[in-house]
Amino acid sequence: MRHAAACSGVRRACAGAEGRAKNACYGGVVPVNSTHADYDASALEWSRARDVLSGEDAVKAAGVKYLPRLDSQTDDEFTAYCKRASFFNATARTAEGYVGLIFRRPPFVKVPESSDGVGRALAGFVNDADMLGTTLAAYSKDVVWEVMGVGRAGSLVDWEDVVEKRAYVSLYSAEQIINWQVGRVNGRNVPTLIVLRETATNPVVGSGGDEFVPETVEQIRVLSLVAGDVAPDAGGRRDYHCQVDIWQPKAGQKQATKTEWQLVETRTPLRLGRPLPLIPFVFHGPRHSRPDVDRLPLTDVISINMDHYRLNADYKHGLHFTALPTAWVSGFPKESSLRIGSSTAWFSETPGATAGFLEFTGQGLTTFERAMDRDERSMAVLGSRLLEDQKKVGETAQAIELRQGGEQSVLSSLATSVSESLTDVVRWVYWWNSTEEVPDAVTSGEVLIQLNTDFSTKGMDSLELQAVVAAWQSGAISRDTMFELFRKGEILPDGRTNEDEAALIGSAKAAPVPASGQGTAAAAAAGMAVAA
Repeated sequence: MRHAAACSGVRRACAGAEGRAKNACYGGVVPVNSTHADYDASALEWSRARDVLSGEDAVKAAGVKYLPRLDSQTDDEFTAYCKRASFFNATARTAEGYVGLIFRRPPFVKVPESSDGVGRALAGFVNDADMLGTTLAAYSKDVVWEVMGVGRAGSLVDWEDVVEKRAYVSLYSAEQIINWQVGRVNGRNVPTLIVLRETATNPVVGSGGDEFVPETVEQIRVLSLVAGDVAPDAGGRRDYHCQVDIWQPKAGQKQATKTEWQLVETRTPLRLGRPLPLIPFVFHGPRHSRPDVDRLPLTDVISINMDHYRLNADYKHGLHFTALPTAWVSGFPKESSLRIGSSTAWFSETPGATAGFLEFTGQGLTTFERAMDRDERSMAVLGSRLLEDQKKVGETAQAIELRQGGEQSVLSSLATSVSESLTDVVRWVYWWNSTEEVPDAVTSGEVLIQLNTDFSTKGMDSLELQAVVAAWQSGAISRDTMFELFRKGEILPDGRTNEDEAALIGSAKAAPVPASGQGTAAAAAAGMAVAA
């Protein structure tokens, strides 16, 4: 570890890992907090998605960002205009429903048995993935929520070498991954630079600080892949190692001035006494796990949702001025005080004096109502099936599945993509505790995470159950496969292993056999499984 008392806070941007080592840079000197072009292009969309998912308060707090001011409106009038509007948060409800469908069943996690050191390390990671008490299943849910909301997240796999001496993972949102570069390293495209914005907690020193209010400071973590000093071998391969730089704002700066950064720590992570050959960072996305920024899964729903909010504001604005009848009089003294109520009578000595009420008639507000109804139907078509009015007539399960097939295919793609990236995270943890040369040497036969991709809630019917049992009887599938199909068909409960089910069937063997006609297809299947 080395420290710099005062650095300029700049870093050279290089074309690739080898170019960075030689300082052959294409962009000259740039600040360490410089952001990627794709980051700048997506920041506004991410901000809008965050506000929409946060709810009505966040959307209204943005003011004219999402609700244009009407002509000649004063500040007080615009504030009242915003308060009268109602934000129908279809986006958040859709996201919560989709995440709920993915985690309707717990993720399938395959790790080695806990009989050896690697297995025990992986078992500890499954129970506490981030050293904050978050299980791997809960961490997976956090990742899916980030990907569902803004289409991007990242996981940094690091090693705690002071107390617990174990691998752990830290989740970074899309807004925290501010810069990255990809280069060709030994025949592969891999990240050669990842810049992360984060906060660090400094310990309270001396009697002047408040121990109950920890001091937090913004910092930037730069992970770079640096070429070694050894020349490439005969095959053109060259050694690279991961280097970590920590930058923090220079002390004593005024808030109005531009932030100057100083390098406070540089270290080279080691594993088995050797530097890491790659950057231990995994990207998560709805369609792939590459560093490229992907399209938000709910971007179309968000756009219609904001249009619905603006229509609702105009609709409520019109109701405010036209919904209540307005009294009018003619021929009454101007100085008279007229009150409305059943105990009050109006009288005037002027001949021909009249009174009445002005009421709104016409199709003006109905136009807003129809427009909002169209938006709600559009959001349902775009993916918010949870918001769709259910049909009042009978509908078969097959018809429901066909109607919802499009959105489920998008959801299945997201679940599959995140499953692959989460498997990469567990592969890194396995590699930290093993002797493989590179993380890619750890195969899916050793570690695997699979999120649920079966979003149907109808379960397995009796005909399907009989077909599965017949396939097992004919030898087309094994007993374990039959049990797994029963589990997916929601006949066997999650958490019960095949061995537990076989033991239950064995214990039921001595139970009285039900009379003819009283058994079920499941009971018949259980009996046949015992025979095996």
